[in-house]
Amino acid sequence: MEVIITGKNLEVTDWLYERVEEKVSRLDRYLPGIEEARVELSTENTRNAKRRQRAQITLRRKGIILRTEERSADIFTSVDAALDKMQRQIDRYKGKRWERKGVREPEPVEMAEEEEPRIVRTKRFPMLPMTAEEAIEQMELLGHDFFVFFNAENEEINVLYRRKDGNYGLLQPELA
Repeated sequence: MEVIITGKNLEVTDWLYERVEEKVSRLDRYLPGIEEARVELSTENTRNAKRRQRAQITLRRKGIILRTEERSADIFTSVDAALDKMQRQIDRYKGKRWERKGVREPEPVEMAEEEEPRIVRTKRFPMLPMTAEEAIEQMELLGHDFFVFFNAENEEINVLYRRKDGNYGLLQPELA
């Protein structure tokens, strides 16, 4: 597993790097085959001193992405809390995988009133073909309300979203 540790508004000392790398490397015991683990450590300028130190962990494994984020007053506490949360996500992921194998069925930005909304972040991500059921599982693991994926059944990009009634919706765009 490749472990990548970066700091934002925070110096990642050798000692901090080694400690975080050692702890993150242990995740391979719970979920073998992790290809990459990214850890972003940052200090944010917030009024709440108890939430200044942020640790975000992202794991990639054969088309699966697991992500956690925790904040606290101390960077080590944030890392430990994010690792605990990641272990729970791994357990939930492994549980869903076992269930599926057995059954075989298919932060908001506040803006001033006079400002126009604008794109403030762009993300690029790899897309692997998956079924709608796998996309639901991935969306739930990430804790998102929507998920963009390449649908292996119709070979098109689709958007899956959670409806207010608790069910899911699937958007299948067509060129006009």
